[in-house]
Amino acid sequence: MEFALFAVIAYLLGSIPSGLIVGKLGYNIDIRQHGSGNLGGTNTFRVLGVKAGIIVTLADILKGTLATLLPLFFDVEVYRLGIGIFAVLGHTYPLFAKFKGGKAVATSGGIILGVSPILFGVMVLTFLITLYISKYVSLSSMITGIISFIVSLFIGDIGLRIVIAALTLFVILRHRANIKRIINKTEPKITWM
Repeated sequence: MEFALFAVIAYLLGSIPSGLIVGKLGYNIDIRQHGSGNLGGTNTFRVLGVKAGIIVTLADILKGTLATLLPLFFDVEVYRLGIGIFAVLGHTYPLFAKFKGGKAVATSGGIILGVSPILFGVMVLTFLITLYISKYVSLSSMITGIISFIVSLFIGDIGLRIVIAALTLFVILRHRANIKRIINKTEPKITWM
């Protein structure tokens, strides 16, 4: 019963459409009608700029982190990574945005931050290095998931490994169109200032 309650709360947290809120309140723009149409941080960066992109990315990370920490606040013994997965599902299929959300990258990172800050640090470092080299956000996201899984084999328990493997697969599946564009060399690259 407790797991179900926290799972619902996590899903609702994940469903908060950060990109939509920041776009509408700060810029009077619905980012779903611009760029890729995605509600995540990457599209926010492209459509609204660096400041908005950072705010949305941090908010999306924190949704996942808060979902995994809530049981601790209430001193309830549940599998926190399992709860976190519902935040990822909420972010990807948000109740408050017609079930069309982001690609699960930032919120997935957020739930890892809630249970393993060291692994989260590895994820951030991997993402930034890969992004600097490749200039592809999508490719960097997928490689980060794969590297995170490899690292989890050495620092995590079986539950963490399973969750990271599942999240990595989910992120890769959410990036199928990006993979095709990378192969066809039509995927947008970021530009460094």
